[in-house]
Amino acid sequence: MSRLLSSMDEFELISRYFASCGAKRADSAIGVGDDGAVLQVRDGYDLVVTTDTMVVGTHFFPDDDSRALGHKLVTVNVSDLAAMGAEPAWLSLALTLPAVDEPWVAAFAAGLHETAEYYNCQLIGGDTTRGPLSLTMIAKGIVPRGKALTRSGAKVGDYIYVTGTLGDAALGLKLCQGLHEVSKKHQTHILQRFHYPSARVALGQALRNIASSAMDLSDGLYSDIQHIMKRSAVGASIDVARLPLSQAVKDSCDSAMAIQLALSGGEDYELLFTVPEARRGSLDVLLSPYGIGVSCIGRITGAAGKLELKQGEQPFTYQHNGFKHFA
Repeated sequence: MSRLLSSMDEFELISRYFASCGAKRADSAIGVGDDGAVLQVRDGYDLVVTTDTMVVGTHFFPDDDSRALGHKLVTVNVSDLAAMGAEPAWLSLALTLPAVDEPWVAAFAAGLHETAEYYNCQLIGGDTTRGPLSLTMIAKGIVPRGKALTRSGAKVGDYIYVTGTLGDAALGLKLCQGLHEVSKKHQTHILQRFHYPSARVALGQALRNIASSAMDLSDGLYSDIQHIMKRSAVGASIDVARLPLSQAVKDSCDSAMAIQLALSGGEDYELLFTVPEARRGSLDVLLSPYGIGVSCIGRITGAAGKLELKQGEQPFTYQHNGFKHFA
């Protein structure tokens, strides 16, 4: 943070920067400024709630652009809603700051506001405290009754899909850390994917009647597919030759590193989902309006708990080294 600190208290901070943040929704009867928010949840719909925390030194660097942090905090939460087929609606923010650095807060609030508005979310409350820099958001969305996508519906024979490309954000992190070089023509794309991810909201909602299970890719494909395997009591077979890679990753990495980034890099915030054989045709029709690449990378198997990796028809040996809290 800079040294331009302010003496304003938390109530002034909230009033100045967060009282009117995001889209103004007609179903928010009472938002920021009271003891709690009052929301007009629709009849025939379920409420979906998710929470994510970003801590300095673990999820972001101390000198990261705070506008990008505001964007990313909203997006990673909305991505969880997208993975469940929900329409994003409301956000709550718990903001812990070591001091009130007004330029930092102003940029953070701007990133928060523009991204919340983009996804048609309204900030409706939260908490502000003093302490080590930490950003926590609770996102709420709505989905038609009984239509939420979950991790527990995958069946043997289902096809495994991912959206977009994998490994770009992880390469962006390595670039920021000075651990890997990326040519100038690819740096903007790679850094954009790391600092300004996108949530696949529209596609998530469109998958409600097609996907048998779904989740977003935050910890890396290798780890995340095992959440679906565990909840659905199934196994999975993935062909690493089918992993979708951007031209930036292909040009910047050898094959082994590209596969490692795609499997274990994390922070892609793409959708991972399964589709039964009978619905694959519907998926092809569904995809045409969205302009989002989708890749079939494998199938669900009956070997519960077993993740099989192959490269074409050959077994693929891989040592996973993804990030885990408290490991």
